[in-house]
Amino acid sequence: MKQKITIKMQLDCDKCRSKALKLASQEKGVSSLALEGDDRDILVVTGKVDAVCLVRILRKKFKCVNLVSVHELKENDDNKCNQHNNSDPSPNNCSIM
Repeated sequence: MKQKITIKMQLDCDKCRSKALKLASQEKGVSSLALEGDDRDILVVTGKVDAVCLVRILRKKFKCVNLVSVHELKENDDNKCNQHNNSDPSPNNCSIM
């Protein structure tokens, strides 16, 4: 089950931000990471990750870590995305003259 995990953290400097990204990227199942928000203090992790374990690891290094939300992402079937509408806008009508 692929998830989008949003974590609010107190990240004061660029060094703290890079540490947070590095710690989160080392977790098994992470497919993407992003820092969002005006102060770049919201960490968004996407993948098959245990949110509780991720927050626990981040709390060891950072004092203020809050789990904001966990959303399940729908995985699109490749067959549905690759189907095209093959209808011809001007069908060749056969009529007897």
